[in-house]
Amino acid sequence: MKKLVYLIILILSSSYSTFAQKQKGKPVELHSKHKNSAELGVFLGGSYYIGDLNPSRQFVFTKPAGGLMFRYNFNPRIAARASFMVGSIEGHDSYSNSASQKQRNLNFKSMIDEFSVQFDFNFLDYRIGLEKEKFSPYIFVGLAVFNFNPQGQLANNNYVSLQPMRTEGEGLDGGSMGKPYKLTQISIPFGIGFKTNVSRKMGITGEWGFRKTFTDYLDDVSGKYYNPNSLSAQNAAYLSDPSKGTDPNYGNVGRQRGNATTKDWYVFAGIIISFELKQKREKCPGFK
Repeated sequence: MKKLVYLIILILSSSYSTFAQKQKGKPVELHSKHKNSAELGVFLGGSYYIGDLNPSRQFVFTKPAGGLMFRYNFNPRIAARASFMVGSIEGHDSYSNSASQKQRNLNFKSMIDEFSVQFDFNFLDYRIGLEKEKFSPYIFVGLAVFNFNPQGQLANNNYVSLQPMRTEGEGLDGGSMGKPYKLTQISIPFGIGFKTNVSRKMGITGEWGFRKTFTDYLDDVSGKYYNPNSLSAQNAAYLSDPSKGTDPNYGNVGRQRGNATTKDWYVFAGIIISFELKQKREKCPGFK
């Protein structure tokens, strides 16, 4: 995941430098075809997660996701957008290639509701409806607020919310945190994509977007095993430690349950179908 972050940061720096060089010496006023424009779009794709139950594999347990987008194009290179996205994420130790994860035997699933504001930086001049500015790769970065609610699977296959269970003693004496983690958090969306227009008013975008969060509890896993006898909620003891093959003479209390030094991620990947909103502008060469 760190390599992906470094790569996108490098691309962002390179694209900004290229854009600055191209703009140097240009007249202040752009051609009428470059006037500000706006779009409405629909996102269709999938969502998945990277964290303690899935440390590095991309697209594992990808689930359907969707959303709505409004994009305002300041010029052919820079745009701002507001998006509302809905998806789901999950993880299962039982499907891991790691023997220690299979023994830990934790699982979770959660809905993700996100509102974000982002900026797009196009590598090439791009505008819906213009044949000469038909496509462009791009990168984006922004700020998001999201809501999640991890749920764990019981032995009878029913799911229950994990945050109230305080599986790592959150808010309890000796627990991993002083109070239960919040279900509404902030994340930093960033990623890459490719835009192309298919008609005078419609464009299609392919996008792979990562969300850097500031919580390690998307999956309800972070610190050490807490004493299950100190958990009062029904099913909390089982959800705290459903491990298999643990030596009964030692148990897991106090042992590492997750990696508290890293934060969790979630990802949206898919396509955006967008339509340019009606506006007054001069006619110029493009799609007929």
